[in-house]
Amino acid sequence: MTTQIQVNDEQGTAELAAKLAKACKQATVIYLHGDLGAGKTSFCRSFIQALGYQGRVKSPTYTLVEPYETAGWRIFHFDLYRLADPEELEFIGIRDYFEQDCLCLIEWPQKGGQLLAPADLQINIAFSDPGRTIELLPLSEQGEALLAQLQ
Repeated sequence: MTTQIQVNDEQGTAELAAKLAKACKQATVIYLHGDLGAGKTSFCRSFIQALGYQGRVKSPTYTLVEPYETAGWRIFHFDLYRLADPEELEFIGIRDYFEQDCLCLIEWPQKGGQLLAPADLQINIAFSDPGRTIELLPLSEQGEALLAQLQ
């Protein structure tokens, strides 16, 4: 069951990301879709900070992946926008990022092809007036459990 949430500003996005982060468990894969500038990276930044990361959360646009560690969490933030060929993911050891103690946030997952682990939750962020419409689509039992905790 898809859930749609209207947020009016970046603060609303940050609050939703924090609520979702607190409901997450390890071994979760989240795909983020949306146009350039829709707020995918802002969502990820708030999500990672809600899990206790104190440092700067950078966009992995040029590095493909940024790792973050907090007490009990290994978080990987991917941005595949600049990925020319999904095979490039083999060179960074993509399969190693989907271990049981990891949580992965993947922007532009459609560019990763079949090399990515399947998503537990898909997030679609779209411009709307005012703010954004954020659609949460569970793609596994774990994704459904996450959404149930948000209700």
